[in-house]
Amino acid sequence: MRVLIVGASGFIAKNLIASLENIISGKDRTHNISKNISLYKYSRNMGTEKLKEYCRDCDFVFYLAGVNRPKDPEEFMEGNAEYLDYILKELHRQENVCPVMYISSIQATLDNAYGESKRAGEEILERYGCETGKTVYIYRLTNIFGKWCRPDYNSVVATFCYRIARGLPIRIDDAKKRLRLLYIDDVIEECIGLLKRDWGEKVNNPIYISHTYQVAVKEIADLLYGFKKNKEENKISNMQEGSFSQRLYSTYLTYLPKEHLRYAVEMKQDERGSFTELFKTKERGQISVNVTKPGITKGEHWHHTKNEKFVVVSGKGLVRLRQIHSRDIVDFHVTGEKMEVIEIPPGYTHNIMNEGETDLVTVMWANENFHQEKPDTYFLKVEDDEGEEWNN
Repeated sequence: MRVLIVGASGFIAKNLIASLENIISGKDRTHNISKNISLYKYSRNMGTEKLKEYCRDCDFVFYLAGVNRPKDPEEFMEGNAEYLDYILKELHRQENVCPVMYISSIQATLDNAYGESKRAGEEILERYGCETGKTVYIYRLTNIFGKWCRPDYNSVVATFCYRIARGLPIRIDDAKKRLRLLYIDDVIEECIGLLKRDWGEKVNNPIYISHTYQVAVKEIADLLYGFKKNKEENKISNMQEGSFSQRLYSTYLTYLPKEHLRYAVEMKQDERGSFTELFKTKERGQISVNVTKPGITKGEHWHHTKNEKFVVVSGKGLVRLRQIHSRDIVDFHVTGEKMEVIEIPPGYTHNIMNEGETDLVTVMWANENFHQEKPDTYFLKVEDDEGEEWNN
């Protein structure tokens, strides 16, 4: 299959091309689609000869080019309608009646220069479909956000991400205004899905992608400022799968200056080793890393409600637990060569000893963040005060 992508340097096209290239290379096998795809990536600066070649050979056209904020309003019609008409006429000259997908906008129903140009593009493509008898796909999309979108152009999300990541001021004219937002990966999934469809099926144009998020402008800004603050405190924001917060955070990260992609965390060090709180979450507790020097034992405490999971990732150690009302000690020998999760229930005093000759590195998860004012941590040795072990 030979796929022509018009507007190959644009935001949507970059994401589509990256996804299709993963399919072609076999890196992405999640789609039920042949990897025998050839991509014709076309931008207007490539000239008409290359366009003629592509129009002659292609099996499907994604028209993803468009004009959003031109210096001259007349450019709306040129980029959103007239150039589409030129390409369709070239397809006709080449006697190629392949399907065409056109990115329109929900503004096509509005009486403004941009909306009128998009509506004109829709009408041109509908005529092409009627004249050729081939299927055309007209997508009316709302505000799209995601990686590689241009800031300070036509996306409030991209602009806010870029400016907040750099400590620059943002402008909010109507804090309560609600936007309908569409995530770029959902758009790309829809595009790839078209390549798997029966192109002879009847299509009810225009098509809308239903999975959108309705969010107030101030809510977007608040979330982004929260991301920035949480990073400074080693906290992780709401990452519920598919949530707006999760997808906005993924987008925000792509706008960070390179120097902000690396930052230090506080290591609490002494002669026994170190303890470092890595990540804290409101809903899922915190993750820390504990380094124990050879021959050292750490812990010797229990919790009322707090519970933990230990995973030794390097070295050799011994984890010991005792229910505080029992004399029975449970021993778990652990090693980074065979990673296992050791559960630390409430009411069990516990310790961890380095039995090896190198540092013992343990990843620790606790179900709640550590609170200095209420640590829920109580000293109690796993062994008795005389140093004699209770019966196992």
